[in-house]
Amino acid sequence: MKIKNLAIATALFASVATFAQKDQLKAAEKSLKSGNAAEAKEILAGIENMIVNADEAQKAQYHFLKGNASFELAKKNVEVDKNLAEAAKAYSDLMLVEENSGKVKYTTQAQTSLTELKEQVRNSAIADIDAKKFKTGALKLYQTYSIDKKDTVMLYYAANYALNAQDYDLALDYYKKLKDVKYSGKATNYTAKFKANDQEQTFPSAAQRDQAVKIGTHYEPKTEHVPSKRGEIAKNISLLYIQKGDVPAAKKSMGEARANNPEDVSLILSEADLYLQTKDYEMYKKLVSEALAKNPNNADLYYNLGVISSQSGDKQAKVDAEGYYLKAIEIDPKYKNAYINLSALKLEGEKEIVDAMNKLGTSDADNKKYDVLKAKRATLYKSVIPFLEKANELLSDDQDIKTTLLNMYYALDMTDKAKALKAKK
Repeated sequence: MKIKNLAIATALFASVATFAQKDQLKAAEKSLKSGNAAEAKEILAGIENMIVNADEAQKAQYHFLKGNASFELAKKNVEVDKNLAEAAKAYSDLMLVEENSGKVKYTTQAQTSLTELKEQVRNSAIADIDAKKFKTGALKLYQTYSIDKKDTVMLYYAANYALNAQDYDLALDYYKKLKDVKYSGKATNYTAKFKANDQEQTFPSAAQRDQAVKIGTHYEPKTEHVPSKRGEIAKNISLLYIQKGDVPAAKKSMGEARANNPEDVSLILSEADLYLQTKDYEMYKKLVSEALAKNPNNADLYYNLGVISSQSGDKQAKVDAEGYYLKAIEIDPKYKNAYINLSALKLEGEKEIVDAMNKLGTSDADNKKYDVLKAKRATLYKSVIPFLEKANELLSDDQDIKTTLLNMYYALDMTDKAKALKAKK
């Protein structure tokens, strides 16, 4: 009899608890309808521990109401970040409950709210990034990815800004997730300028872009091919492992990336960079040769090799970098960045000359040394000027290039060229 009474008591307790949950859910719903989201959330907090044992319909209603209450509070600027995060989780939990139960009641409404919520979180992330709050921006971008796992570009940006924040563990986590979902980022963008405001707009397809140009609403159509990001991702994973002092893990990760995408030239370049960073120059040269064999007439490839080589402290790598930039220019005489990077690379030698000049005294011997160094700097400037002039021709709005050129002209007493350039400013 005692056992039976206990069973009856337990059943009665469960029944009372079920009715109490229903009453609380109704009360929370009523508070929300009356515009009191804070009260609704407080009511829901009171049954949070009990909802685990509720039936699927009550669980779904609970999560839906919690999502709505949190979202409403965020809209009213009440603990915005916290409430947006809680709303996103509540809506996601709701959809999971209804997916598992097979009974859909709130999912469609929740998806609509999530779309709006995602946009708010993204805008908040952009505001943080503009304010140089890179970590909080990265976390919010990751949140937008969590809301919609198809939007992998948000995960890519989250990883980049975590890296900017120098939170290497977080960045590594995000980059590894990108690798796991096989993110490429390779795309073709179809753009044209809108005549009403001269702003560039992106179209879903070339046909739609071309139609807009044809009817006269847009002009200056462009097609931009965005290269694969896999090489960059693999490179950053490897560099982060190196940052943590784990070179074997860096090489293993890169090896896996190459094995999965053996024909991806960007990955070959990233692996070359890895071996350059670890001072394995023989392996670096082998990989460079492999990349060049695949694309012997690719200006971008030579440019990227120039960038990789120029980042090394090794003198021979610097010499190689100059050769790669020159080859890129030979293939594409209008390669703007190659001219700029080549000029910057050559001007790295100026610091050593200037430092030596500044250490000299005023004796006759020092004055002679000064003249020799001055002539050496003049020779350096003369070797750089043709490339900077070409860069200035291709990038006429870049004031940094103009300023550098002017300083060189004045240093070399090239007053006519200085006056002509200054007149164009």
